[in-house]
Amino acid sequence: MSIIEDLKIQFKTGGVVTQLIFWNVVSFVIPVAIFGVLSLFSIKMDYLSFVSLSSYPQDLIWKPWSILSYGFFHADVFHILFNLLMLHFAGRLFLTFFNPKQFLSLYFVSVLFSGLFYLLCYLVLPSLQNTNTALVGASAGIMAVLFATIAYSPFMVIRMFLFGNVKLWYIAVALIVIDLFQLTLNNTGGHLAHLGGAFFGYLYVFFLKRGTDIGAWFYPILGLFDKDFRHSKKTPFKKVHRNYQTPEVKKESKIVRKDKVQQQTDEILDKISRSGYDSLSKEEKDFLFKAGK
Repeated sequence: MSIIEDLKIQFKTGGVVTQLIFWNVVSFVIPVAIFGVLSLFSIKMDYLSFVSLSSYPQDLIWKPWSILSYGFFHADVFHILFNLLMLHFAGRLFLTFFNPKQFLSLYFVSVLFSGLFYLLCYLVLPSLQNTNTALVGASAGIMAVLFATIAYSPFMVIRMFLFGNVKLWYIAVALIVIDLFQLTLNNTGGHLAHLGGAFFGYLYVFFLKRGTDIGAWFYPILGLFDKDFRHSKKTPFKKVHRNYQTPEVKKESKIVRKDKVQQQTDEILDKISRSGYDSLSKEEKDFLFKAGK
């Protein structure tokens, strides 16, 4: 089997996180290859200037697409490598509790929100006014996905290399402290976008718990490109309606003793990975929500 055929299979079967990683890689590799060849003929062009988000809002007049395109391009190999590792980590965690359509809508909408937050900061902060910088990278969308997961289940424990078992909220604090500390040192625009993405991720879950999906307006756009997103399962935190046409016997919760909390949590997470969040019983959803606290 050729490498191209293998990549096609990985793209089709890998899920939305893998597909988003592929798109980021393609957005990086193709321009580098094309303009690298052109440079051999003394034709040089800074393609990032056409897709990056400028700190001057007036630049949106001639490149309005940059409010979204900046989230799919990267400055160098190390930049995209780190971001895609984080995207894989954050995306897998997010899909433990939410569905693929929510993942994509949150990513795209948070890129828009973070871009506007970035522009607003350069407009209102005196130290940044009249400063011309350019923003590229997927980190704003990644931060939104990660912080949405943390806001939903802050006490979820994951195993990290060199650190062992770590609660998600520890990671949130560490990332926020790093961005705040480096805010005035270098890459100010990038750190502002990180903070904007993190804030939007928190807002997403905050409103979702109250029955409002602030990313739902993007669903019809996703449906234009993939028919699977035109009709999908309902989002969490909404009322569950019984189907009286096919009555079923409710399963009693298996949650009986406190010493089996971790075991029950693992069983529920396995069930989500197999059948999705909506396959859980009310008792299992309530238990997972309480365990997240």
